[in-house]
Amino acid sequence: MSHASFVSPHFEPPAGLTDPRFVLEPLGPQHNERDYAAWTSSSDHIHATPGFMDYPWPHPMTLDENRGDLERHQRDFEARTGFTYTVLDPADDVIGCLYIYPIKDEPGAHVTSWVRANRAELDVPLAEAVAAWLVVAWPFERVLYLGRSALSR
Repeated sequence: MSHASFVSPHFEPPAGLTDPRFVLEPLGPQHNERDYAAWTSSSDHIHATPGFMDYPWPHPMTLDENRGDLERHQRDFEARTGFTYTVLDPADDVIGCLYIYPIKDEPGAHVTSWVRANRAELDVPLAEAVAAWLVVAWPFERVLYLGRSALSR
């Protein structure tokens, strides 16, 4: 399977994940204002999160540039070349993000997640819930959850 397909054409990506503390749903432009508020209020915290310490994002951008970024993630999801989920609290506010993309030059998934600084206590519970979800709901033989434990089937 090539990175262009990333997952089998027969695999239906999960519509999300529900936990009493948060809900994951596919990220799209409808989340723009809430997503922008979440990451712009938490840039330093995100850069201190496993998987983002040496990553160039987040970096300054406008609300319109952010919308373009969300539209790109939505296109990736539709093309099945990557899967980005927004993390919402029970009140429907954006509190983080989850990215599932191909590992470069080998089979498997490269995964990162972050939560906003004022919800930092959810970082580990989110990572644990996502790690379990990746094993039961996704077809990956190998998962590299950056800064977290590697998962294999």
